[in-house]
Amino acid sequence: MSSEEETSQTSSPPSSSSSSPPPASHFIGKTDDIVKAGRTTKLVNGCRDVLILYHQGQFHAMDMRCYHAGGALQYGDIEEFNGRQCIVCPWHKYKITLAEGEGLYQAVDNPTAKPLRTYWCSKGVKQRIHKVTEVNGDVYVTLNDSSEAIESDVYQTEKYRTVLLKAQPKPKPKT
Repeated sequence: MSSEEETSQTSSPPSSSSSSPPPASHFIGKTDDIVKAGRTTKLVNGCRDVLILYHQGQFHAMDMRCYHAGGALQYGDIEEFNGRQCIVCPWHKYKITLAEGEGLYQAVDNPTAKPLRTYWCSKGVKQRIHKVTEVNGDVYVTLNDSSEAIESDVYQTEKYRTVLLKAQPKPKPKT
């Protein structure tokens, strides 16, 4: 594996030579179930909401809520921008690369020139990406425990979960 692939913290589901999951990893589910569903979410280690995706033969894992405003990424479309696979936040259409967690935006060379010439630029890593491992038909996630703050960390607090639960519509009483 190249250093670029290691940095992306994604893996494809080939049969693993190891018969045990990596240390500090967390069981997510059966490979076949996740591949069939395409995506799933899980509260990992009681502290981090993670989105696990299977797209074009690879697993990806990232914080479940968008770094910008906490949008639910599990409902986002996956699109390609400048050759990079991204999830598009359903709330404000922010583009986040699946492999690195970079936020992408469309820049303009010269706003006075007609026609406008645009190109895709990176805002840097905004979404925390986690490592996915497949072992003997099971999928595991190892949380990215880098001490460097990443913007999506804001939505990984108990306070934010409590606010989300209070904002959910309450079921109407049965009559």
